[in-house]
Amino acid sequence: MKTVRRLDARDAAALVPSGAVMMVGGFGMTGAPARVLHALAETDVRDLTYIANNIGEPGLGGGRMLRNGQIKKAIGSFFTSNPEAVEAAQTGAIAFELMPQGSLAEAIRAGGAGIGGFYTPTAAGTLLAARAETRIIDGATQVFVPALRADVALVRAWRADSAGNLIYRRTEQNFNKAMATAADLVIAEAETIVPVGQLDPDQIHTSGNFVDVLVEAQTTLEDLGSSADIRAADQQVDATRLRIARRALAELKTSDVVNLGIGMPTLVANLITSEHGIILHTENGMLGVGPAPEQGGAMDYPVNAGKIPVTALPGSSYFDSADSFAMIRGGHIDVAIMGGMQVDERGNLANWAIPGRPLLGVGGAMDLASGARRLIITMMHCNRDGSPKVVPRLTLPVTAKGAVNLLITDLAVFAFEDEAMRLVELMPGVSLDELRQKTAATFSI
Repeated sequence: MKTVRRLDARDAAALVPSGAVMMVGGFGMTGAPARVLHALAETDVRDLTYIANNIGEPGLGGGRMLRNGQIKKAIGSFFTSNPEAVEAAQTGAIAFELMPQGSLAEAIRAGGAGIGGFYTPTAAGTLLAARAETRIIDGATQVFVPALRADVALVRAWRADSAGNLIYRRTEQNFNKAMATAADLVIAEAETIVPVGQLDPDQIHTSGNFVDVLVEAQTTLEDLGSSADIRAADQQVDATRLRIARRALAELKTSDVVNLGIGMPTLVANLITSEHGIILHTENGMLGVGPAPEQGGAMDYPVNAGKIPVTALPGSSYFDSADSFAMIRGGHIDVAIMGGMQVDERGNLANWAIPGRPLLGVGGAMDLASGARRLIITMMHCNRDGSPKVVPRLTLPVTAKGAVNLLITDLAVFAFEDEAMRLVELMPGVSLDELRQKTAATFSI
């Protein structure tokens, strides 16, 4: 049996050299190896390449290392959730490479499996694929994504045994499972470490042969950051947004598997009841998402893609981010409901970047837009300055081309067929003249 060392957080952190390429598990601070990261922040290690979905939160996890200037480059999917990471990118304090969340997860899994890379339709025709090799496969443009490997991986488990076998809890699998396979040195921080034989082999997610070092550390509320308490989720709810959410709900059918994007689409979750028979999916690794709890946080509940604690309905299941995006790319998600910054009359979507601002927050938008069987966009019809968001051609960076099936705004509902836009209905109190005045795009009735 392989020998797995058991160290404290400080001694484990001492194994990470300056200049290392380092993978870090977690989604927000959920499932993040906070204690080892904080111990690493107390060292003189510098010039790290940091591969993760995000760089922790301000002063927490990788966010503490960012403040110390220990990170040279970041590769990830959604750094926008940490405003200090945005500032570091704007000032050039760090270099960064942004990847769609599903491509990031699959690149890590490929690296751990000894596969050189893969082709995916995600991001085709966007800024993120501007320099990528592309091929036409099955009639669609697909982008080549190289595999990712690292010198060191820091992962977080719920339980471990002394042989290095790991079990993750709820949505804490996220990137941890794949990262544990894709590095030369794997340091696993675990809530509890038990003797060999005490874990049920049927429950083990990561086999001990991948793990080199174990660190036992109990999670605190501080370690969970904004996910520690549901009261930290300050979600805007007003009559207009609820009207849009209700109209989106009316498009869903019993047994639909539905992914809800962050922002306005999450309001749909609170409108769904057991009678609807709708199954909610979240890209960080859960099927069967229930409404937000009245109290509690990620210590007691799973979290959704907005890092907000949610309940689990009967029949729910958990999995890692790579499997979650395989569901999306494989066509197993019936409907995705997402927010938008612009939609044009050909059904092209922009919802991830604004020129002049750092491109740091794509998340799973590109994967979902190209992978879900049906895409519904919910958004306000105009910007705050009154300028239209429904336009003849996108002026913002594209998320996906020709992907939108239905657009629901505070003024109207539009359908898209054969690159043409058709008015389906007006929202209550809205006249056709008002709609035409506030819509730059051409549409049929």
